[in-house]
Amino acid sequence: MSDASYLSLEKLTLAYGDTVAVADLDLDIRKGELIALLGPSGCGKTTTMRAIAGLLPVKSGRVRLDGADMTRVPANKRAVGLVFQSYALFPHLSVYENVAFGLKLKGMRGAELDAKVQAGLKSVGLSSFANRKPAELSGGQQQRVALARSMVMEPKVLLLDEPLSNLDARLRLEMRTELQRVQKETGVTMIFVTHDQAEALALADRIVVMKGGAIEQIGTPEDIYNRPVSSFVADFVGFENIFPLEGGQLRTSGGLIELSGEAPSAAGLAWRPRMVTLGTGPFRGTVRGTSFAGDSREYLLDTSFGAIKAEVEAGLPAHALGADLLFDLPAEKAALLSKFS
Repeated sequence: MSDASYLSLEKLTLAYGDTVAVADLDLDIRKGELIALLGPSGCGKTTTMRAIAGLLPVKSGRVRLDGADMTRVPANKRAVGLVFQSYALFPHLSVYENVAFGLKLKGMRGAELDAKVQAGLKSVGLSSFANRKPAELSGGQQQRVALARSMVMEPKVLLLDEPLSNLDARLRLEMRTELQRVQKETGVTMIFVTHDQAEALALADRIVVMKGGAIEQIGTPEDIYNRPVSSFVADFVGFENIFPLEGGQLRTSGGLIELSGEAPSAAGLAWRPRMVTLGTGPFRGTVRGTSFAGDSREYLLDTSFGAIKAEVEAGLPAHALGADLLFDLPAEKAALLSKFS
């Protein structure tokens, strides 16, 4: 465990029966960080979160929190809060009673309990909703009740499982802001699981991208978005033109292609659609699809080495379906991939 680590997973291996879901995972998280575990279904992110919470036994390795070994400590003794995807509110209890529930189990009563619950409700902007039942709340308000219920327990780590997936687009944006505000004001170490790269990029201090039960890349949102290390991460965060390099040339479905610029040293190269130069260059393609996206226009080009996606400003003259266009994949604009799979 590093000196700066508050939560440390050391060679963590997790399994369901004989099926290993996570193998030899190492991860250090600093106190007060907001971390996203990002990846597709089945990559091991929720399994890892369940092990941190104590809801899944560890096959091998250790979970350390604030200097203490938590590997065999029961879930109710870990000081770890968990906000479920379904919120798991008690429908027959009021908002106040839902937030007070865990505190009452700890034996808190009277003025101390009331002060704690009121402070929790205030922190998520629900003081005026204390007497309502969950069914009388919007999805975003229910999410905030679940958040307050966990926060009043003063967890050392707060875990959130796909916290925004049940909300519509507008509420997701509101709750992103709310989660960031609560986390920064309280300083709680927060880990959330998501398959939504936009959500992870918007919220996290660092993102842990997982694949097949292992960590593929750890970095800031800027690192993950601009500097993916592998074809898997590049594809996951929106690089739609991805090719391996072989002898300084792109290996494509149509054979080896010579780049217009000097080929860098890498296992592969990746371009976002907006990195493609359209209208000039050594390559030629036919417009097979076009779509207007507000401030940009997207094109799907049929080329001799496969489909290429390009994006240009919407104010530029539009190209019709079937148009024959020149284009380029500038090597200097590409993300350099150290691993290609």
